[in-house]
Amino acid sequence: MSKPVCLIVGVGPGTGAECARRFSRGGYAIAMFARNRERLDELESELGDAKGYVCDVSDLEQLVDTVHKVQSEMGAPEVLIHNAVSGVLEGGGASTFLESDPQRLERNFRVNTTSLLYLAREVAPAMIEAGRGAILVTGNTSATRGRARFAYFAPTKAAQRILAQSMARDLGPKGVHVAYILIDAAIDTPRTRPIFAADKPDDFFCKPTAIADEMFHVAHQDRSAWSFDVEIRPFGETW
Repeated sequence: MSKPVCLIVGVGPGTGAECARRFSRGGYAIAMFARNRERLDELESELGDAKGYVCDVSDLEQLVDTVHKVQSEMGAPEVLIHNAVSGVLEGGGASTFLESDPQRLERNFRVNTTSLLYLAREVAPAMIEAGRGAILVTGNTSATRGRARFAYFAPTKAAQRILAQSMARDLGPKGVHVAYILIDAAIDTPRTRPIFAADKPDDFFCKPTAIADEMFHVAHQDRSAWSFDVEIRPFGETW
């Protein structure tokens, strides 16, 4: 393909889908990873230069194989967006360390952190060779604090951020921009709204379209003024 490729891992109905739309409008061919074939088919039809790949990122062998398919069929990604997450809506992030099965921590870590390592190892060499590229990771406040009922989730997001920071210090001097987008908010999706804040007004939520706009901006910052920690939150959020 003549267009640069943006690989988005974790294409849900909120941030992932809106990133696909925003980067498509910005001139990218979009490679999309998700477990839901129907959602991928819908976005393929909508966007044109987009291809969906069914992939469970907790299966690391499948993850690497699927990245290889993208490289073969679409080309080397110039932008990687790691948006896959495990542990919030599945219950692993809403129970104390005494309550849930400790194996939840292992799965959450594999999806939230280890998959980032595997993905970066696959896409970074071509970025380094080209002297350009961006790796963006979506995070949240669990990356900076461990609340009582998030013992199986917060450690994985903290590790994810530190891994991204290590990668940024390694890859930055080689021309590859790594950034951590910390979203301090409930994101407005049909799935999250009734779970987290069904009674809240619209402006309580962070809009996926606004998140995607900011991520597009960060991916295209001038290299004389790169960001790593990028915090975004609604105007009324207490912090």
